[in-house]
Amino acid sequence: MPTRRAVTGRSREPRARFAEELRHLRTERGDSLRQLGERLGWDWSLFGKMEKGETVGGPEVVEALDQYYGTPGMLLALWELAISDQTQFKERYRRYMALEAEATSLWHFAVSVLPGLLQTPGYAREVLAAGGIKGAELDQQVGARMGRRELLVGDQSPPFRTIVSEAVLRTQLRNSVDWRGQLEHLGEMGERDHVTVQVLPFSAGPHGLDSTDVWFLRLPGGRTVAYTENAYRGELIEADEPVERLQRAYDAVRDLAFPPAESRKFILRMLEEVPCDPST
Repeated sequence: MPTRRAVTGRSREPRARFAEELRHLRTERGDSLRQLGERLGWDWSLFGKMEKGETVGGPEVVEALDQYYGTPGMLLALWELAISDQTQFKERYRRYMALEAEATSLWHFAVSVLPGLLQTPGYAREVLAAGGIKGAELDQQVGARMGRRELLVGDQSPPFRTIVSEAVLRTQLRNSVDWRGQLEHLGEMGERDHVTVQVLPFSAGPHGLDSTDVWFLRLPGGRTVAYTENAYRGELIEADEPVERLQRAYDAVRDLAFPPAESRKFILRMLEEVPCDPST
């Protein structure tokens, strides 16, 4: 779907409008991205990613931009609209995302690809393109996926655990620079207090989730729902009995996985195997 435009010529899609406003204010001020970074004390590449829609940043940087540009509250209001906009996602995800926003904790098992919450732009682009998405839709879906990562940023982020099959880490991207960046990001995220990353090695053998990518969302009040998916469809499971069966399988897989410290070492070993020069 083409991006909707208002009579002003600006986008009416919240994420795109936020990025456009950032570009407009900076160019009107006459700053380069590097100059903006130096004046506000942030890495200038963050502002570049925000202006391209790869991330919306956190509230602290948006508040600093509001103060710098003399637009008190305007950018923060656009940011709040951008992070809560669900229309950028396909219909089948929207009920799940509404529940995800309420979740007090999240657990995940990755059978084939890394969870979107931990993906880098390069990884997301190659995975989505492999599924047949291209052109403007690909750009939009990558941006939307990067926006979801904000769920794990900030003091109020819910605890998140992912168990990653070794097969996920053995399936490298074609671009070694992007693959290195993804592994580095995965390792860095695993160092956060509220994020736990575990690796399930091939040596664990067959298990109850060997063909199932699954999310568990613990909701206020203690109820847990599950979401299973593959490349073509997803299913939200809210009935108690099937959710409990999936949870028992998940608990068994967690017992087979490397503990977090050993998992970090495994990811570092994988990173050492990636050539620094993409031409090698």
